[in-house]
Amino acid sequence: MHAEESRPDRPGPTVYFDGVCNLCNGLVTFVIPRDRLGTIRFVSLQSELGQRTLEQAGMDNRNLETILFRDQDRLLTKSTAVLRMLRYLKKPWSFGAVLLILPRPIRDWCYDFVAARRYRWFGRRDSCLMPTPELRDRFLS
Repeated sequence: MHAEESRPDRPGPTVYFDGVCNLCNGLVTFVIPRDRLGTIRFVSLQSELGQRTLEQAGMDNRNLETILFRDQDRLLTKSTAVLRMLRYLKKPWSFGAVLLILPRPIRDWCYDFVAARRYRWFGRRDSCLMPTPELRDRFLS
């Protein structure tokens, strides 16, 4: 399901990620130093705000197999979320957004393939990522 028309709780680019997934946490720690303007914020899907966002988007709040990215007034999922997020990063990473030209079913098949195996390949944490005091204002929950 694509939740492209959901309204934001707060404006600005926001990544909603599985807080216990090592791959997802790795993505967050990759994005932070490469975010051109330092404007991307982060929300764990396990948090109250993350759960509320999933519910408002009509998504199953127990199924955390997608990353979400709020870009302006749109909530994007799966490969579209990741590739649109790349637009906010420093070069050369921002060039990865060119992959948006590929048909979404192909992109999402690749995304789903990795998502279904992410815990097995990358492992999981017992608790969500805790931001450093310097980064705390970029984490909404």
